[in-house]
Amino acid sequence: MRAAVVTRFGEPDVFEVRELPDPVPGPGRLAIDVTHAAVGLIDVYVRQGLYKDRAGLPRPPYVPGLEVAGTVRALGEGVEGFRIGEPVVTLSGTGADGGYASIAVVDAAMTAGLDGAGVDPATAVAAVPNAATAYLALTEVARFTPGERLLVHGALGGLGSAFPGMARYLGASAVVGTARRASLDAARASSLPYDEVVAGEDLIEAVGERRFDVVVDPVGGRLRTDSLQVMAPMGRMLLVGNAGGDWGHTLPSNALWGGNLAVLGFAAGFYLPTHPEMVRPAAQAALKAIGQGLVDIRTEVLPLTQAAEAHRRVENGSVGGRIVLAL
Repeated sequence: MRAAVVTRFGEPDVFEVRELPDPVPGPGRLAIDVTHAAVGLIDVYVRQGLYKDRAGLPRPPYVPGLEVAGTVRALGEGVEGFRIGEPVVTLSGTGADGGYASIAVVDAAMTAGLDGAGVDPATAVAAVPNAATAYLALTEVARFTPGERLLVHGALGGLGSAFPGMARYLGASAVVGTARRASLDAARASSLPYDEVVAGEDLIEAVGERRFDVVVDPVGGRLRTDSLQVMAPMGRMLLVGNAGGDWGHTLPSNALWGGNLAVLGFAAGFYLPTHPEMVRPAAQAALKAIGQGLVDIRTEVLPLTQAAEAHRRVENGSVGGRIVLAL
């Protein structure tokens, strides 16, 4: 098989496209003939070596990639509910490697069928995993209920942009997004179902007296602290990333008990392996929201040979939406 290999931890130029032996699925796993692989921030962080000491994550040389779309190539022992040639997409939780290749072996429990969904593979791998993540974060962690108000930071980001549509699907009464001033016009021109998009740098002034029941923060830094001032009593903040790169940031804990606020973390890649029964309902909710036009993630497709360029764009924050590698 053909694969983009990270040869060492470091800058994006560590990639090499190589021919590797075709993998064979073991028990409980299946092999996929990959047509598209999503590029995510976690792929960048692992390649940089940020998590090099964390057990269970790959070390060079390895093939990155958590989320792929394609067709079932082979079934491992004990795998049921799939057929050879069936179109599928994987959700986060299949591991931190293996996707940037023409054949990927994944956990069957983390795989969802696409038969009859009417979603092409590039859209599926760009939108379904993040929309499913948004569904799980809102329903299982934030306990979002119809009529509540949602604030989403990183309005056009690959993960952030999945939340407004899923919130509408779940009955949100209002959805406001934030974006950097430099990308504010693009965010406001998007077809995502926001009531309004404001500059994150001006958050407190921009929202005025409005208060939000749930804040979704994949950005971090000062924006995370500012968000405490615009949360309603009993409000919940979902931490789902740190795209701003401020790893030393902390929150004033006294503001939490004083305001009856909660801060909750969620990472689908750690949640789904211990809750595989949630894969199917999350994927079904994602596909329904996509079918209703509520999830419209901007997608750019690059060839596998441009994996390094894809990582550069994700790393420097120049991607509004998601980059997908075509095999």
